[in-house]
Amino acid sequence: MLVDSDGGSEDGTREAFAAAPAPAAGDGEPVTRLVVRYRGPSGKGSAFRTIFHVAARLGAQACAVVDADLRSVTPGWFARLLNPVVEDGVDYVAPLYSRHKFDGTITNSIVYPLTRALYGARLRQPIGGDFGFSTRLARHWLAQDVWSTDVARFGVDVWMTTTAIAGGFKTAQAFLGAKIHDPKDPGQQLAAMLVQVVGTSFRLMETYAPLWHEAPIPRSPRTYGVPHPVALEPVAVHLDGMVSRFRQGVADLARIHDVALSPATARDVRAIAAGGGPGGAPPFPDDAWCRVVYDFAAAHHRRRMPAELLLSALVPLYLGRVASFVERHAESGPSEVEDAIELLCAAFLAERAYLVARWEETP
Repeated sequence: MLVDSDGGSEDGTREAFAAAPAPAAGDGEPVTRLVVRYRGPSGKGSAFRTIFHVAARLGAQACAVVDADLRSVTPGWFARLLNPVVEDGVDYVAPLYSRHKFDGTITNSIVYPLTRALYGARLRQPIGGDFGFSTRLARHWLAQDVWSTDVARFGVDVWMTTTAIAGGFKTAQAFLGAKIHDPKDPGQQLAAMLVQVVGTSFRLMETYAPLWHEAPIPRSPRTYGVPHPVALEPVAVHLDGMVSRFRQGVADLARIHDVALSPATARDVRAIAAGGGPGGAPPFPDDAWCRVVYDFAAAHHRRRMPAELLLSALVPLYLGRVASFVERHAESGPSEVEDAIELLCAAFLAERAYLVARWEETP
């Protein structure tokens, strides 16, 4: 069965889905299609929740979801996302893509390093948007009391990944080739997404604090398919704008940063913002960036201020970190960039004791 579930959008998706030629199943019969008119909070998580219900009601062997804005989906994607569930009993198949070195900056600078450091799982795209999963896991997701939170909007991808890992479900990843979609400039289009995704990540840290307070056991889930270089579309990055917003944010949000950050980290951030030449991004070292993320996580835990205000104050610091990374790797090849991301993961692991100490401080 094919299901169109768009979480309440009014962009013509349902009509286009219904009008498309019906594909044939293995026996030559048309595949059943279901078009859902959703009622409730709009968002990606709400759309996924409907699919989980359908999979559970049907008792499907396996289910796969793909993002609506992709231009690189092939029939092979579905085999790679579904076969591990059907043939090997995997509960959750995350995507593994080839991506432009400056695409996926929230994943590369925050979510992937956090997933490695807190839960030990080397799933490279924890918010990739395209997944395979078992009905057993779908029922587990449906039972969670999260559907009135940002999970129902755009925090669902990291929530799916983290709950699968923390719940002890069997995980894997599948190489899908290139991820070609409508690219987003991190300096202009990702602020709202960062607030929602990072906010969900921080709430999950609350839920699973007993799990990550102990040193995680490193796990490298099986990868289906052999990663290889593929042709990619460039991602436009407006470096000057990111640097400007970083420096302005450090100046304008000093009072919030003084509450969220430790005194030493706040001093480091101001020194970083004051550095660099007028035409370049100041270097933002890995260890300093780790402490920024961990300080914000601890401030979120201690309810130092409204969550949205706190997370919005992280946005300019994220832009400063991304600008630094872009400038440092302007001439780097894909393998050099991937090595740098792995070094950032190692820094997040090395700073775990700092996170635990900050987390346990008296409010």
